[in-house]
Amino acid sequence: MEGANAGGELDVRHPGFFTLRSAAKHKEMDRTDLIQKAKLAEQAERYDDMADCMREVTEMGGELSNEERNLLSVAYKNVVGARRSAWRVMSSISLKTEGSEKKQQMVKEYREKVEKELEDICNNVLKLLDNYLISNSKNAESKVFYLKMKGDYYRYLAEVASGDNKSKTIENSQQAYQSAFDISKTEMEPTHPIRLGLALNFSVFFYEILNSPDKACELAKKAFDDAIAELDHLHEESYKDSTLIMQLLRDNLTLWTSDNAPEEGNAGEGEAGETEN
Repeated sequence: MEGANAGGELDVRHPGFFTLRSAAKHKEMDRTDLIQKAKLAEQAERYDDMADCMREVTEMGGELSNEERNLLSVAYKNVVGARRSAWRVMSSISLKTEGSEKKQQMVKEYREKVEKELEDICNNVLKLLDNYLISNSKNAESKVFYLKMKGDYYRYLAEVASGDNKSKTIENSQQAYQSAFDISKTEMEPTHPIRLGLALNFSVFFYEILNSPDKACELAKKAFDDAIAELDHLHEESYKDSTLIMQLLRDNLTLWTSDNAPEEGNAGEGEAGETEN
């Protein structure tokens, strides 16, 4: 073979070796540049640009570092969050809209536009999770993080879905959350911010999507109590994140158990993906 020595190894003196090495170095530089651009986009609050950069990084393959993982999470959380907020506003307006049929149709069409954007974003994230992120996870922490993320984005789809599609989406969300939950209970400490963040979002799923306040409260209370019992062993580097999520769990419990519990869709939600390291 041209470029190989008698032992079948690539000859370092052959130009092809340097081409391969240069290509690998160029790819790494591209990755570094994309990470830097993502950080700049975050500072400028241009989250769509940030998400595009992190999507490209993910599609390069391999396991993401903790920093890259959190940049990806923050980017898409903000991108989808803007659409979720807009969809809720438009849904509220559509319920209150009176007057001409033309005005009502305008509201309906705009809500559908936002809904389509939201669905596209969620489906893009779910593809990244299924095609790259979950399969490339080499430790329990990463696997739980990405399975939680999968549960989250199916939950966002469930918020706007209807009919048979809604049922299947809810099922997918619950399966992802449950898989993450099972791993977290055996592989992670009760005070770990990713385990706590998972419990927080899974309980919101039960409250808002399945309309099961008792199950939501049971899950949130157990996570809070288990963390309190281990508070003395909380790692200093995760103290801030863990205690923040514990406060959100307690806030939701207070909200859900009060006599003036909010209507569906208004439950406290404190997704902690952006604070996890």
